[in-house]
Amino acid sequence: MQQDIREKLKDFKGDNIELSKQHSNKFEALLQQELHQTKPKNKPFLWLSIAASILLLVSLGIQFYPSENIEETPTKNHTKEITLGNISPEFNTIETYYTNSINLEISQLDLSEENKDIVDGYLIKIVKLTKEYKTLTKELNTNGVNDATIDALIRNLQLRLQLLQRLKKQLKELKNLNTTQNETQFI
Repeated sequence: MQQDIREKLKDFKGDNIELSKQHSNKFEALLQQELHQTKPKNKPFLWLSIAASILLLVSLGIQFYPSENIEETPTKNHTKEITLGNISPEFNTIETYYTNSINLEISQLDLSEENKDIVDGYLIKIVKLTKEYKTLTKELNTNGVNDATIDALIRNLQLRLQLLQRLKKQLKELKNLNTTQNETQFI
């Protein structure tokens, strides 16, 4: 039953259809119009996300603002504070990567009234991990550079990023669950 398509099309003579002179210009104009057409983005909770971002920044600022009166005594030797980033270029790359990834994940969170409790719970954990990171950095300065502290700093960064990714996944699942529930209510 198999037939060779070349054999079937050997004697085929197509109709000579001539396009109008303006056909290509009309097509290009329609193509440009379709490609450059912008669709309005629907952001019903824009004000809520802006308010939540401001609240997050203010709360982090208050959380990390030193509450004790710290007076620095001037000395001749001002040694630079040791952080993970200034130990070596490789650690600087690692710290920059995780810090940027964490900031990106925080900026991409979809905040709403339905997921406020979940987001708040995760943000509390992240604030605790950030405090622990600062404590580990102080330990790095007092005890000197050692593998255990460096590993703990990197694990802290990894854990914060994993928590944010898990939060993002849960928010997506919650959104999908709400969508399916709304669909079943309409049916």
